[in-house]
Amino acid sequence: MPLVSGAEVVLAAAKAGRGVGAFNVIQLEHATALIAGAEQVGAPVILQISENAVKYHGALKPIGVATLAAAAAATVPVVVHLDHAMDRDLVTEAVTLGFTSVMYDASKLEYADNVAATTEVTAFCHDHGVFVEAEIGEVGGKDGVHAPGARTRPDEAVAFAEATGVDALAVAVGSSHAMTERTATLDFDLITRLHEAVAVPLVLHGSSGVADPDLTRAVEAGMTKVNIATHLNNVFTDKVRQVLADNPKLVDTRKYLGPARDAVATEVARLLGVLNAV
Repeated sequence: MPLVSGAEVVLAAAKAGRGVGAFNVIQLEHATALIAGAEQVGAPVILQISENAVKYHGALKPIGVATLAAAAAATVPVVVHLDHAMDRDLVTEAVTLGFTSVMYDASKLEYADNVAATTEVTAFCHDHGVFVEAEIGEVGGKDGVHAPGARTRPDEAVAFAEATGVDALAVAVGSSHAMTERTATLDFDLITRLHEAVAVPLVLHGSSGVADPDLTRAVEAGMTKVNIATHLNNVFTDKVRQVLADNPKLVDTRKYLGPARDAVATEVARLLGVLNAV
């Protein structure tokens, strides 16, 4: 199945009231695991490569091209997405490589500057048929603009979406990045108000800290794209630890990365059910 656009997957899900799982790729094992999980349940999936992952690899092209190749071989619709990009040149490179979705994050800027920068990036991406997600206000779990307890105002969200022309909007409703325990408390009333007010699909960042029932409820309240990274990293790492503990003399990386990849695939399949993505 050919690589699909972010618009094709996210807008269709929003119209149907379904969620879309957006999961982070750090290594090739992650990409193949995420696709395998989606194929188990026949759901579309978004593979996200963050700016931090690019820094880890030293460049976007190696992990980007590998992920695009894995996506092109999938039997379900797959979107390859650049996540939390603050570097404009990185956005350009991702579009050139063939990414079909970009999240441009200028949320650390003052509101007017965020609007101006995001509008420029959106125009460039739309000229190349690429879906654009942006962020307004604050999403918890990072320094500065990502302060815990932040909330997005519906009126500001409407104005931002209209001014920039973005295709999806990440909003702050109580989740927080990099949580290793699933104890976040979401503001479902705010999600409903944002969904009713904003014309584009909403994105929930920091979803690893949200319990299963609340993920389902968030989708039912109006969230569409749901980003989950740390939780799957926990699954991957726990399986590696278990295999190495059971086999202390093991040195073949395939013998512990393979089971970790399979564990992530199983969890992705389960999460897609939680998100009503099927």
